[in-house]
Amino acid sequence: MRIVIRELFETVILALLIFLGLQFSMGNYRVEGSSMLPNLAEGEYVIVNKLVYMRFDPRDLVSLIPFVEVGDDSDVFPFHAPRRGEVIIFEFPNNPERDFVKRVIGVPGDTIEIRRGSVIVNSIPLDEPYITHRDTGNMGRITVPEGSYFVLGDNRRASNDSRSWGPVPTDNIIGRALVSFWPLNRWHTLTAE
Repeated sequence: MRIVIRELFETVILALLIFLGLQFSMGNYRVEGSSMLPNLAEGEYVIVNKLVYMRFDPRDLVSLIPFVEVGDDSDVFPFHAPRRGEVIIFEFPNNPERDFVKRVIGVPGDTIEIRRGSVIVNSIPLDEPYITHRDTGNMGRITVPEGSYFVLGDNRRASNDSRSWGPVPTDNIIGRALVSFWPLNRWHTLTAE
């Protein structure tokens, strides 16, 4: 009887650890609005990788490892920082209670400009095969500051994005959207094109 109780206890602990690990590293998000059409529609659910953009301050290592010197004060991403073309979930900068889904267009240091709907990054027109209905708007040149990302919706005509409220701070980013899994007839992976 003791062995059965011990095995049951170990199984429950293992299941709890797996559950907590998945909760910490993955999540799901329900798409609201039409800003990502045709790639993501209202009511679709996506799986979000919350670990991929994990970061830490290298100055924290100094307190843990003696004789380590840190010259750069910028954050380190063990996996990678958000990349141009990736679809991300983030807390809306003007209201952290709301989560948004958009595509990364500019990374720190990039110069972004929009002419007649064509996005120009670092003086090169951006190839955007995921756009089906181009907008014809313009936006003056801006440089994405350190610690921020410039994001746009795929449906530019109906998107509230960095054109309106500026770049998204790194601290607001929740994770990368990987797969649209519901409804099943809309199942597809979200690639950084």
